[in-house]
Amino acid sequence: MPHNESGVNPERLRSLLEHMVNIYSPSGKEEEVISFVAEHLRSHGVSVQLQEVDEQRCNLIAIPEGRDQIELCLVGHVDTVAAYDLDDYGFEMVDEEVHGLGTVDMKSGCAAMVEAFTVLCNSGGRTPPVALALVVDEEEDSAGAHTLVDEYHFPWAVVGEPTALAPCLGHYGYLEVFLRARGKRAHSAVPEVGQNAIEAMLRLLLQITDFATSEGSRLVYNIRELSGLPSGFVVPDLCEAWLDFHLPPDMRMDSLKADLEKIVGPDAVGLSSLDLYMRFEDTYAGYEISPDRAFVQKLRKVYEGIGLEWSPQHFRSHSDGNVLWAAGIDPIILGPGRLDIAHSQDEAVPFSEVVTAADLYLNIARSVA
Repeated sequence: MPHNESGVNPERLRSLLEHMVNIYSPSGKEEEVISFVAEHLRSHGVSVQLQEVDEQRCNLIAIPEGRDQIELCLVGHVDTVAAYDLDDYGFEMVDEEVHGLGTVDMKSGCAAMVEAFTVLCNSGGRTPPVALALVVDEEEDSAGAHTLVDEYHFPWAVVGEPTALAPCLGHYGYLEVFLRARGKRAHSAVPEVGQNAIEAMLRLLLQITDFATSEGSRLVYNIRELSGLPSGFVVPDLCEAWLDFHLPPDMRMDSLKADLEKIVGPDAVGLSSLDLYMRFEDTYAGYEISPDRAFVQKLRKVYEGIGLEWSPQHFRSHSDGNVLWAAGIDPIILGPGRLDIAHSQDEAVPFSEVVTAADLYLNIARSVA
C-alpha cells in the first residue's frame, strides 16, 4: 500500500508516545505503562491479554481474534534505564524531534508498533496473522522475553530496537563477565606489605583491553563497573569488575571464553599469590538470517514499495532478539532512532521517523496476509 494511504494517524501516535514517555518505567517498574497501553488499545477495539511475568509485572499480548497460528509478532520492550534526573525525564518536542527518557530505546518503536497494530485491527476484513507483544525487563534480565517464548511461538518477529529504520538481519552475541581479585589488606602507609587488589585488577583489565582492541579484533568491549573494598586508609584486598563483550555473528563464543580464561590468571598480573576469579554470567549467541529467506524478500519489497533504502546491517548490542533466536524464532531488528544516542542524556528521535516506522510496521504486517 502506498505510504500516504497506510492509515497511520500521526496525531494519535504523537499523543500515545507523549503519554508513554511521561510514564517513568525503568526495569522493575513497568506496571503503569503496560496498563496505559492496554487501555489505549482496548479503547480502539483491540483485544489485549496480560501475561504474568512476576507478582508485580505483566507482558502485554495482542492477538487478532480468530487467529490460532501467528506468522509474525511485533515485539518491543517498555522498560528504560534509570533517569539521569527524576525531575526532567519527560516528553519534549524540539524542532520536530522527540526528546525524553526512552524515546530511542525504545518507546518510539513501541508506540509505532501499537499504532500500526491499531490500524491493522480496524482496517476491515480478516486481520492478518500478526501479533503484538510489549514486554518488560529487557534492560535487566530479559525476563519478559523469556516468559513470552515460554508460552507463545511464532516463526518471525520484528523487534523495534533503534536501527534508524535499517533492517538488521544479523545480531551480535553477548557475553557478560564478572571478575574478582583478592589481595592482602595492609595499612595505607606501608603498601609494600600488602597486595593491592585494585592495582592488580587494573593490570588485568589493561591486558583484557589490549586483547579486545587488538588489531583485527571485532569485539565491542566495555568495562561497565569497577569497585574496590574496603574504603578507608588501607590497601584494599578486594576488587570486582563487570565487563560486557558483544561479538559479531561469525565469532565463536567458546573461543572468546577460552581466550579470556588464558588471560585471567595470577601470572597475567605479576602477582603469583593473588586470588583471581572469573565467572561467565549472561551468554547469548549471535545470529545471521539469510537474505534469501521468503519473509526477508517480502520485507525488501515493502521497503522498496514505500521508498526506503534496503541496506541490511548487524545489530551490535544485546536485545530480546537474542532470546527469541534461542527459542527458535527468527527476529529482524528494526526500529526508529539511533543506537549511539540511546541511554544518553541526548536521547531523541525525529518524529517523522516514528511515523515512518509505524507505516513500515503496518505494511510489513499487511504483507504477511
